Amino acid sequence: MSRAYSSVINVAEGAVRAGKTVDNVFVFAALLENSPDKFHLATGSTLGNAKLNIGDCNGLGLEHIFGKRCRWTKYRGNDAMAVRTKSGERIIIFAGGKNSDSYKRIRGNSYGMWIATEINLHSPAFIEEALNRQLAARDRRIFWDLNPCAPKSAIYTAHLDRYAEAVKSGEVSESFYNYAHFTIFDNPTISEKRLGEIIAQYDKSTIWYRRDILGERCAAEGLIYRSFADSPDEYMTDADDVGCLDFINIGVDFGGNRSKTTYVAVGFSRCAEGYSLTVLDECVIDGGKGDIDPTKIEREMGEFLMKLREKYPGVSVRYIFADCEAQYLINGLRKHLKRLGETAVVSDCAKKPILDRISFVNRLIIRKRLKIVKTCTHLRDGLCTALWGENDRRLDNFTSDIDMARPERRKLRGKAGGALT
Repeated sequence: MSRAYSSVINVAEGAVRAGKTVDNVFVFAALLENSPDKFHLATGSTLGNAKLNIGDCNGLGLEHIFGKRCRWTKYRGNDAMAVRTKSGERIIIFAGGKNSDSYKRIRGNSYGMWIATEINLHSPAFIEEALNRQLAARDRRIFWDLNPCAPKSAIYTAHLDRYAEAVKSGEVSESFYNYAHFTIFDNPTISEKRLGEIIAQYDKSTIWYRRDILGERCAAEGLIYRSFADSPDEYMTDADDVGCLDFINIGVDFGGNRSKTTYVAVGFSRCAEGYSLTVLDECVIDGGKGDIDPTKIEREMGEFLMKLREKYPGVSVRYIFADCEAQYLINGLRKHLKRLGETAVVSDCAKKPILDRISFVNRLIIRKRLKIVKTCTHLRDGLCTALWGENDRRLDNFTSDIDMARPERRKLRGKAGGALT
């Protein structure tokens, strides 16, 4: 933080909950008091993320630092914060930067300082535009934070590694680039008890432990669900032993190219942490997207639902979450089930980023909140054989069955549920 007062580019990289954003926010706020520039920029992957993590920041953000001296407002259609400082009123434009066309929102202004959280989740076009918007700044300052990702990610090759090399070679002075690495153990406000609880959510053999806890840059490699693959029998159960279910959801992944159409039924049971999940049944239908027979898909779903009612009487099927890229198939499925008198709501799935979905399933596994009925052999095999490919991507070369193991995430608290598809 002390180096940041005199450095142009300041990067805090490392573990989750390590204090990276707070450090940047504090210095940004201090420098804002005497900044000669009127306009400044605060961004996250989304606008909501920027306002939550920089504006509020768990009670340590800009709105709490400045208190009654600041107010949320609008400036030329953008969400903004107006702050009364020692140098006069300063305007901070808030924006999201993850989409390829997000840069259009920040055009038209010149910015003095730019603070960004999760900079690796910003699109390259947005980053370049924001940097260009600062070229006329009277006191140009940049504050970025990020959790580590793959070593060859664009944020490193196009920016961080290049800046570090420029300092090392003497092309620029040391005050140009201020880099700090964080681990979760660097945060003195986290108690030993809470630290233990956080670490317990991670499988130490996964990339997420190395990135989120140790703050390391590392490439994803090998088995994706290693804990499950090492001892799959620990997670298997008999259909008669699933216990009391609150409701059932079904995930649907329509086939494409050489892949198959799959249904996965997931039962939800209340537990201390919200819900635990049990995969109850699965269905595999041959045929890629060009060969899909809508009538067969509809008929198979009707039979799938009938089988679930026979196995688990009295447990309602609340939602059928389907691949949102095939609306004509979803519409046909919705109409067919309505004719059958089925009450399950057919809805688009929530396609979260693939790494978030994989991390979510791995956390369910490590916390013993995921069980699979023994007859679901396709899903079992899919989880056991799923491999990492290049650039944090799941290997999809038909050497493993990933159609059954495409995790979709919905809330595990409250009314909404989730499905493995």
